[in-house]
Amino acid sequence: MITREKTKAVQIGTLTMGGGAPVVIQSMTNTNTADVGATLQQIHALAQAGCELVRVAVPNAEAAAVLPQIVELSPLPVVADIHFDYRLALAALDAGVPKLRINPGNIGGQKRLQAVVERAAAKNAVLRIGVNAGSLEKRLHEKYGAVTAEALVESALDHVRMVEELGFNQLVISIKASSVPLTVAAHRLLAREVPYPQHLGITEAGSLSSGTIYSAVGIGALLLDGLGDTIRVSLTADPTEEIPVAKAILAAAGVRRFGPRVISCPTCGRTQIKLMDLAREIEERVKIVQQPLTIAVMGCAVNGPGEAKEADLGVAGGKEQGLIFRRGQVLKKVPQDKIVDEFMLALQELLNNDADTQAG
Repeated sequence: MITREKTKAVQIGTLTMGGGAPVVIQSMTNTNTADVGATLQQIHALAQAGCELVRVAVPNAEAAAVLPQIVELSPLPVVADIHFDYRLALAALDAGVPKLRINPGNIGGQKRLQAVVERAAAKNAVLRIGVNAGSLEKRLHEKYGAVTAEALVESALDHVRMVEELGFNQLVISIKASSVPLTVAAHRLLAREVPYPQHLGITEAGSLSSGTIYSAVGIGALLLDGLGDTIRVSLTADPTEEIPVAKAILAAAGVRRFGPRVISCPTCGRTQIKLMDLAREIEERVKIVQQPLTIAVMGCAVNGPGEAKEADLGVAGGKEQGLIFRRGQVLKKVPQDKIVDEFMLALQELLNNDADTQAG
């Protein structure tokens, strides 16, 4: 597993972020927040998918008015997303949100920022300071001549100091851009300057297909650096689509595991089995398993067990037959049409043996 940079821990309800705690998966609803039923329905769907923290937009008084009900009934800690109007921030804190997303520079001046910070301190809430490349301050754009990593970090640090000067340090920092290199460079610079937890994400990443790729490259690069305490995969899609992508990124980076990982070969001229169908079926069948196993689906009975010898359990196809193997050792040879059933029996035996070992 990747060694995490040790950041300051903050508490968001019962959820710990930073300080070496597991990287938190979050998302954001796209419902009209004032529609309590629709918003809660989407939050429950996100929770079912594996989301751990949810953000809701609070653009007006109507949305702020229903926050107490959403906070009370939500299965996840709720973050209120506030822009410009400090009164909405105060209302959200009074509603019990454990975290607030604000831009200290657009909340209405130092006096109003102080009111928000004091209320957050009184409510034991966390503030997320968000900087976005698309809204970089004009003076910084002029100073650097463009939106650069240095400009974004200076903006973030200016906002951090505004809050720190008010005696508050329960902070999470995010710097987002649609450019992967820009986002990665900015977070690397930020990590040298402040110890606060980092929120990772590529903003405006795109559709489910392209957005997944851009998010995986950007978030993955920073996770491999040991950075990041929470991630949000921003996709132009149903928010629940973001969660499996986030899980896959964390697993690929060696940061967290969520049940089995199915590895499979790309096929070649030696393949004598419908490997794509086999891989899909096994991947679907093992979704109910919670243990972080590595499962291999290989197309060649000659090389499969050798190439995938580190797998906890695997199958390798051959002409009219297949092999079930564990960590490179062949367990049995089975007819091709029985591969999946025999594999599942072997998997159940493996799980039972592991359970007996733990019990003993």
